[in-house]
Amino acid sequence: MALACPVLILVLISFGACTNKSHPTAHATDSPAAARDEYISLRPPSGPNNIDKGILYYVNLHRRAIGLPLLQLNKVESDVATKHSRDMATGRTPFGHMGLQSRIDAIARQLGPVASTGENVALGQRSPKEVVADWLQSPGHRKNIEGDFRLTGIGLARDSKGLIYYTQIFTR
Repeated sequence: MALACPVLILVLISFGACTNKSHPTAHATDSPAAARDEYISLRPPSGPNNIDKGILYYVNLHRRAIGLPLLQLNKVESDVATKHSRDMATGRTPFGHMGLQSRIDAIARQLGPVASTGENVALGQRSPKEVVADWLQSPGHRKNIEGDFRLTGIGLARDSKGLIYYTQIFTR
């Protein structure tokens, strides 16, 4: 049974405080030249084993188009994001951001201090392009995608009906 409408949810945490601002912010300190100097492939990765890389591709394509530096995929963050997606898909935790602080703490234990984080989650989209397009239509999700972050982790899991739960974590 497929959902008629994909579901999106997000959260942005900066220095431990949530924000509900719903518009993107400008990043005057980010250099457009730095984004152009980084490599992004001409075609998105395809196949069921490359959904995370496809999401990264479309997020970075958008960031490059607006002059922001590309995000680097981080294994620690991806492992944490995958676990959260798996927990949502199995019903261990509800769909959303429950337990976000413990995810941030787990990342900080392995990577060191984290200045700011953001998290986008989604449910039901069928492709990386669809997930990112839906996030970009939401001011809060867009703010995370366009945020002053350097690293990202992307994880996904399918539930027993085949619906995909997506988590993307952003850090600086």
